[in-house]
Parts: sequence; C-alpha cells; structure tokens
Amino acid sequence: MTQTLLDQALVEEATKKSGLIWVRGTGPARSLWHVWHDGAVCVVGDGPGEQPFPGLADGATAEVTVRSKDKGGRLVTWTAAVTELAPGTEPWEAAVAELKGKRLNAPDAEQMTERWARECRVLRLEPRGASTDLPDGSLAARPLPTSATTRLPVPAALPRLLMKRKKKRG
Repeated sequence: MTQTLLDQALVEEATKKSGLIWVRGTGPARSLWHVWHDGAVCVVGDGPGEQPFPGLADGATAEVTVRSKDKGGRLVTWTAAVTELAPGTEPWEAAVAELKGKRLNAPDAEQMTERWARECRVLRLEPRGASTDLPDGSLAARPLPTSATTRLPVPAALPRLLMKRKKKRG
C-alpha cells in the first residue's frame, strides 16, 4: 500500500513538473507537451498546426515516460488508460481551459478552443497501476520523419556582414 502511494506521488509530481512526456501507443514513442489536470495527463493534437499522436486511441493503453525538467533524463515510466474527451462536455471544457494556458505560439489564440473542438482530439491519459522499471539501455532512436526543418543554408553575404562588424568594433 505504501509503495503504491509513493508510486502515485512520483508519477504525479514528475509529470506535473516536466514540460514534455514521451508517449507510446501502438507506434513509436512521441514527445508531447501536456498539462496535468485532475489526476491525469491531458494532451491536444491530431489537427492542423497541433502535435500528432498516431497510435493513441480511445480505450487503449499507452506507456508514458517522464523526463526531468532540469537534466532531461528519464525519471519514471507508467502505464496510462487513454480516454478521448468529447467536445463540449464538462471534462473537455476543464481540460481545454488548462491546455489553453500552456499552448505557446498559437496562430489563432482567440479562436483556438473552437478550432480544437472542430479539428483536434483532446485525450486524457490516466495512470493505471504501478510505475514500471526504467530500462538499462539508452533507448536512443532515429528521429521520426517530419516536414519541419531547423537548418537552412547560410546566406552568402553573412560572412561578409560578420566581418564588417568586427572591423567596426576594432
């Protein structure tokens, strides 16, 4: 009994403080931003401009791995029961109110909740049972394919512009 309470406390505190969690449904694990609300993780996605979470279905289970916010290492892994919240219901409204406050850089902040109701899914991942043991290996994997890019060719004029700044300072 005491170990179960300690496991629950660890799952809740670690998940509340972590900005990202890794969730594995039927496919590969994906990193998701989330909120902890009413004893469970709530996530929004699977719509235009939002995070994808394929492999997570209503009524299924998922494996959630929580990372340390300061060091980035794994803290705890736990099993979750996945429930899709229906738009307009009281649980959906409460979850969306929390999610809205954490959503960064939304292109349509004023109409965001209406868009989520029309085009996205809001999932609740509720902890079930005790946390699982952390694996011994690194679990490193190739990044999943994405259309997002972070590297672009360096503009041809950039080296000259940087050299001009150094000359002016000197």
